[in-house]
Amino acid sequence: MTDSEPLTAADIPLLQDLAQRVTAVRPDHVSAGASYGELAWTWGKGCATDAPTWRRHLWYSAGTLVAWGWVFLPRRVRRNDGSVTDVTGASLSYQIHPDHTGLADDVIDWYDAVAAGLERTAYPTDAEEYALARWAAHGYRPDAAALADDGDWTQLNQRDLAEIEPPTLPAGYRFRTADEAGPEAAVRAHLDAWPRSTYTAQGYTDVRATAAYRGDLHLLVEAPDGTMAASTIMWYDPANRTVEFEPVGTHPGHRRLGLARSMMLYGMHLARNAGATHATVVCVGAPAHPAARTLYHGLGFRELSRDVPVVKPAP
Repeated sequence: MTDSEPLTAADIPLLQDLAQRVTAVRPDHVSAGASYGELAWTWGKGCATDAPTWRRHLWYSAGTLVAWGWVFLPRRVRRNDGSVTDVTGASLSYQIHPDHTGLADDVIDWYDAVAAGLERTAYPTDAEEYALARWAAHGYRPDAAALADDGDWTQLNQRDLAEIEPPTLPAGYRFRTADEAGPEAAVRAHLDAWPRSTYTAQGYTDVRATAAYRGDLHLLVEAPDGTMAASTIMWYDPANRTVEFEPVGTHPGHRRLGLARSMMLYGMHLARNAGATHATVVCVGAPAHPAARTLYHGLGFRELSRDVPVVKPAP
């Protein structure tokens, strides 16, 4: 099967709808790249530059979407610090409804056809036992580098919002929303936290254009000198009454002050007021990268599942 189409903005709500339906029954089957919020974030921040290298396929049953695949083909990545990286392999985000796990072979066959001749990576979760077996049967093996103690495998963390401690900021700092602070401040806050990001003003415009984005749930912490010292976007899924933090970052000059912790506590209060009863956040799970995991565990988040990167070398 080689049938594929360019991914468009109109596809994102379809993919998110399946993410919501899977979250309702098997949240541990939702990989880091296939969550409700991550789909909008990935599309928005990258569509202006990377969309020509994105391909997708949708699988339906009785008129309802039950599986999808989103392939990221080779491309040149230009970062805001001036560096350039050539991505020579392909990677796949995908989702299969638990009632249709038999489509795993179709998804893998489609991916192999679209990315033929390239090194191919995919990201099932450790809870997808059937899919993991099918990836192995198609010649995919655990990605040793990604799964190493200093690798970049990710874990999904969750907590309920029944009891949330009050946030406390250092003197002179205050909470803002992106609606209040404006686009320039929101973009600058992100780039200060991640200098090697590919984020641009156009990327933020496209993020804001997604149906899932809410400027009142996009938080910043303003320092006494006016610097936006920390920021996070919260993606509220009303169907499951859950909110996802993605991304979360702090300006290097304002770290170790508890800003991210207080910002997320404040965000959880806002999310609960909006109707959320549950929160999630993804982090790198490898032992050599404990900072984010320690922050989230200190806020009461606990691991729900983890991605298991698998790879097939180029022929």
